[in-house]
Parts: sequence; C-alpha cells; structure tokens
Amino acid sequence: MTSARTITPLDRLLIRLDEALRLSVGAAPAAARPNPAAGMEEAELGAEERRHVAGLMRVNHAGEICAQALYAGQAATARQDKVRIAMQQAADEEIDHLSWCETRLRQLDNHTSLLNPLWYAGSFAIGAMAGLAGDSWSLGFVRETENQVEAHLQEHLERLPQEDTRSRAILDQMKADEARHAHMAESAGGRELPQVIRSAMALTSGIMKTLAYRI
Repeated sequence: MTSARTITPLDRLLIRLDEALRLSVGAAPAAARPNPAAGMEEAELGAEERRHVAGLMRVNHAGEICAQALYAGQAATARQDKVRIAMQQAADEEIDHLSWCETRLRQLDNHTSLLNPLWYAGSFAIGAMAGLAGDSWSLGFVRETENQVEAHLQEHLERLPQEDTRSRAILDQMKADEARHAHMAESAGGRELPQVIRSAMALTSGIMKTLAYRI
C-alpha cells in the first residue's frame, strides 16, 4: 500500500500560485457568510457618484486581492503549523470581502481592477519574504497591514455618499473583520514593525489605491 505523500514547501507554493491565477483573473469564490448589504435598497446615485463609489469599491476589491496574496505567501513560508493555519483562516474570511466587493461592483455596472494580476504577484512576493523573515515578523506584518487597511476603510466610509447604504454595510463589516485580524496577529506574537517599513507599506498602498481607483 502506498503511503500518503508529504506536502513540501514547494508543493504549498505551487498550490498558492494556482490559487493566485484563479483569483486574479477570474470571479471571486462564493462568500461563506451572507452579504451585509443583502436586502437593502439601491440608492439613487447620479452618474458621477456611481463612478466614485465604483472607484472606491474597486480599490477595496484590489486590496482584498492583495490580502489573499499576502496571506498565501506568508502561509507558504510559515515555520509553524499554527501560524500557517491562522493565516489560512484569515484568508478564508477575506474571501467573503472579495466576493462582497465584486458583487457591489456588478451592481454598479462596473469592473474590478485590470491590474489585479500585478497586485497579486507583488503582494505574494512580499508575503513570502515576510514569512521567510520568521513567524513573529510575519505576524507583525499582518498586524500592521490590517491596521492600515482599517484606517483606509474608515476613510472610504467617510467618502461614500450618505445614501449608499449597501456599500456602507459592506465596508462596516470589513472594517470590523480587519480589526479582529490585527488583534489575532498581535495576540499570536506579532512584532511591531520599524517605522521605515510601516512608511514603505503606506507608500506602496497609496500607489495601489491611486491606480486601482481608475484602472
């Protein structure tokens, strides 16, 4: 009888790369949780308001593509099984965000970022490098990433038209989830990153947001 083959780090990397291709060029998998905006009426938005909301939701969708890639890269290079499992659980929740944002974009008759494959590739590489630096640094990277995402979601909530309750409900739930992920990473031993790394992350995120809003 043939024994089961052990999954190697290379196997995990190839699995994640396969997921990358499917996520970055195809439709998001179905969400496990109900859409927070389900049952809400569509707001009466003008053409410019719809373009603006779509731009914001496209940024959020691209951010979730990045989150999937970061978690996948970190899970592929994590040293401890418990850290790898925690990364995968967080990534599974982020799938909900990805699906919700994609649904909202369709409702607005708009599209996801054409640069998603680029966002995924770059974020996967960053996540893998963070994982190679050690689990405490990798968890610290998650903590800082989620803190920055939470702040950016708050900014988007303030920029949404008040009557757009569908988009607001989605971003409210995403914000709560990101805060929980940051707390998880901190509780698991995530280090506080040096200021220079935090600033570089913010700069990179700013570039992504500017491009994804338009493309």
